[in-house]
Amino acid sequence: MQQEPMWRPSAEAIANARMTDFLQQMNQRHELSLANYHDLYRWSVEQHEQFWSEVWDYFDVVGDKGASVVTDKEKMPGAKWFPQASLNFAENLLRYQDDRLALIFRGEDGQRQQLTYAELYQQVAALAASFKKLGVSKGDRVAGMMPNCIETIITMLATTSLGAIWSSCSPDFGVQGVLDRFGQIAPKVLITVDGYFYNGKNLNIKQKTADIVAKIDSLEQVVVVNFSDQSDTISGTDVATWDAFLDHSASDLEFVRCDFNDPLYIMFSSGTTGVPKCIVHGIGGTLLQHMKEHGLHTDLDRDDRLFYFTTCGWMMWNWLVSGLAIGATLVLFDGSPFAPKPEVLWDMVDDEGISVFGTSAKYLSALEKAHVKPRESHKLKSLRAILTTGSVLPPESFDYVYRDIKADLCLSSISGGTDIVSCFALGCPILPVYRGELQCRGLGLAVNVFDDNGQPLLEQKGELVCEKSFPSMPIGFWNDPDGKRYHNAYFDRFTNTWAHGDYAELTRHGGVIIYGRSDAVLNPGGVRIGTAEIYRQVEKVDDVLESIAVGQKWQDDERVVLFVRLREGITLNDDLIATIKQTIRANATPRHVPAVIAQVDDIPRTVSGKIVELAVRNVVHGEPVKNTDALANPEALEQFRDRAELQ
Repeated sequence: MQQEPMWRPSAEAIANARMTDFLQQMNQRHELSLANYHDLYRWSVEQHEQFWSEVWDYFDVVGDKGASVVTDKEKMPGAKWFPQASLNFAENLLRYQDDRLALIFRGEDGQRQQLTYAELYQQVAALAASFKKLGVSKGDRVAGMMPNCIETIITMLATTSLGAIWSSCSPDFGVQGVLDRFGQIAPKVLITVDGYFYNGKNLNIKQKTADIVAKIDSLEQVVVVNFSDQSDTISGTDVATWDAFLDHSASDLEFVRCDFNDPLYIMFSSGTTGVPKCIVHGIGGTLLQHMKEHGLHTDLDRDDRLFYFTTCGWMMWNWLVSGLAIGATLVLFDGSPFAPKPEVLWDMVDDEGISVFGTSAKYLSALEKAHVKPRESHKLKSLRAILTTGSVLPPESFDYVYRDIKADLCLSSISGGTDIVSCFALGCPILPVYRGELQCRGLGLAVNVFDDNGQPLLEQKGELVCEKSFPSMPIGFWNDPDGKRYHNAYFDRFTNTWAHGDYAELTRHGGVIIYGRSDAVLNPGGVRIGTAEIYRQVEKVDDVLESIAVGQKWQDDERVVLFVRLREGITLNDDLIATIKQTIRANATPRHVPAVIAQVDDIPRTVSGKIVELAVRNVVHGEPVKNTDALANPEALEQFRDRAELQ
């Protein structure tokens, strides 16, 4: 039976969408007869060279495109996009220098700041001038250990205006976690804060900063932003306050034009299996892909206010800031989304007129568990879209959004990651929303699902792949001169094909379902099960706050072990175990039912909030976890060691 959509865009919304305008322009320019998104997608993949050239023109990228679109386009890795192009990332994000709001910052402590596009340009010019005096130039690295505040964006723009490379993490990273990242890339400048706010606390990071600075020999300058009014901050001859460092006499910016494939960002893998990989993303590929995703897939324009709940240690920060290239207003928030109350972000939607609200799947699940119903307590008049990523959004969360948040909006679950600093599957303003599905594959990306032999699958689970090169592929890994680590990360599994590491399914109406990470797939009795298939059922049990499932080697086979974190005051007993098992059995299959269910007080996760199934699996098997510094709560791993239930 054909599944009915949970939401459909109105005829007026479809007519006015930029996606529709782009489709119509392609029909006119290339004498095509594309009738809908699926036609457009097919054309964008079959003619992907032409497509990406059109994206450049449609969004009027500031720079020189050059005559050639791509060389060695059939090679992965090896294709080189826009090899003759020159451009500057910051120049494209600062193309608007008017009195419209560029940035609004809201802090957990109640502070609010805003900058217009004209004011943002002046602030970037002042910092870029100071960087220039310091000798920061093309290829140098500037690192930020920063909250998600206005100064972080100013620093990124000043850095990239000079052709230098930006890299960031959030101030809640531990000393070793920061050194594992910035220590590999030898930054010339570190920008940080005196402290930050989280969950009602004002946290001083003076000692952490001092410890980090002492270990990174390449640093020539440290700049400290007074963010939380700490009286005790780091000092030294190479340390300056933000206000003292900026050259306010500078009035104009000289943008250094770079090659399309010159480095823009150095980003980091989670690092749970060893020292984090340093993933290098190029200027042009990042810009083109983000403008496509913001302008077409999210339908952003200058009247929109875009919010994403993120830290500077998660790729969604890099994705968010590119909204400046569209001319939208970005709303930034730093702190706990539940302090001082669970509705704090929804207050912000009404206060600031947010039109596109981005968050994590885990946040929506936590809201539902807390019985928060913004639809009843807030107006949400401006809100037209919710984006969610970080982990799989279960079908039940689709129900929650449309029932308890707002009925008339586009709920776009999106999936991609740090590896491509963008999305393989995401939303589309002219398509319906189906329960539990990502709306579509991204334009220009030849996304497919393969079986173990590299054969394509439809409506069957397999490995998410991309069969053609695309501009936002990494230009490589830092400190990987022969490209071997880069090749092994994505191209070892299938010939000339990017294997992304997600366990997924393509649906008949063009959507995508993600079942979890491929390397965390459970395999009891030879039946492959994505962990998200279990989590979505367990979340229905009211007493369970969250869970993590791993496969344990057992009697020449594998059995599923489920660990649960319960509501305060609740203890796991036979009745609750039976309820959990019955819920899974009734809504999935008997194969999904865990052999063992055990209670834990906490579940280990990365600093960006993702649960770490592989680390837990290692502990269960008595194997070492290579890099606990990558975890926000490494102490949580001890609960999984030598459990009596698993012997």
